[in-house]
Amino acid sequence: MSDALTYRDAGVDIDAGDALVERIKPAAKRTMRPEVLAGIGGFGALFEISKKYREPVLVSGTDGVGTKLKLAFHLNKHDTIGQDLVAMSVNDILVQGAEPLFFLDYFACGKLDVDVAAQVIEGIAKGCELAGCALIGGETAEMPGMYPDGEYDLAGFAVGAVEKSAIINGGTIKPGDVVLGLASSGAHSNGYSLIRRIIERAKPDLGANFHGKTLAEAVLAPTRIYVKPLLALMQALPVKGLAHITGGGLLDNIPRILQPGLTAVLDHSGWDLPPLFQWLQREGNVADAEMHRVFNCGIGMVVVVAAEYERQAVELLGAAGEHVFRIGRIDATQPGQAQTVVV
Repeated sequence: MSDALTYRDAGVDIDAGDALVERIKPAAKRTMRPEVLAGIGGFGALFEISKKYREPVLVSGTDGVGTKLKLAFHLNKHDTIGQDLVAMSVNDILVQGAEPLFFLDYFACGKLDVDVAAQVIEGIAKGCELAGCALIGGETAEMPGMYPDGEYDLAGFAVGAVEKSAIINGGTIKPGDVVLGLASSGAHSNGYSLIRRIIERAKPDLGANFHGKTLAEAVLAPTRIYVKPLLALMQALPVKGLAHITGGGLLDNIPRILQPGLTAVLDHSGWDLPPLFQWLQREGNVADAEMHRVFNCGIGMVVVVAAEYERQAVELLGAAGEHVFRIGRIDATQPGQAQTVVV
């Protein structure tokens, strides 16, 4: 008997990898753009920058999903986590005025489960469709011994383009400008270490009805992708600043687009705290300031416009399906005042 080892002796199933590629090709095909010259299946993907750009600047972003994955494992629900992955990167590059062009993913596991991986990647493809970008490649890594059974890790990478003259950096924001908030679909992909701790302590029935859905569905609701409505808004009127509300919540993300000497004053009565965040605050006994620092609190994207464009912006975004709130204003910073305050 030969004592020679094979790759399968290490627990790696090559056939499963081939089956996954065939399973996800139709989903990836739905995301294709005319600029894609070669995508899934090659050693590298080719993408031609559209001739519509005169002075294109590439904008890139990479991210993961964090410990929201732990809840997906626990609940054995994998069909929406891919949209989360796409959203975290495309919403990030969007805030600089960029149109997402293409996306690549990295899926790593100890033992490949084709059905689970296909659910995840089909969710990634759905996210790319919502963002209008092409899923042109990625990597599926099977590494025995690296991950517990039934678990995997995800990372994603997006590239977009913006005209050099149209880059949004917050430099034109001034006192008197209006701060609009676009509703989130839930906790998105941030604050899940605290969410999991609250769930562990409260021990709720995750399958129980929670405002028309299960609590499990509420905590795993996929991150909203704001790309198409905001790209249309940028074409229609001057947008001064955009802030994607991720880790750090409202308090830490809005200052990233403000020049020194400016403060975003948010009025907590300007929007309703959604039921999920009310539940989290009550069950976790979380203070208001901590809620605003950890969670998006129902606002997934912040838009800053001049007061004269407020009505038009609200109408355009509402017509595109966004729920828009006037959540605050820009003021000159007072002595000792933070750059974002909630009053």
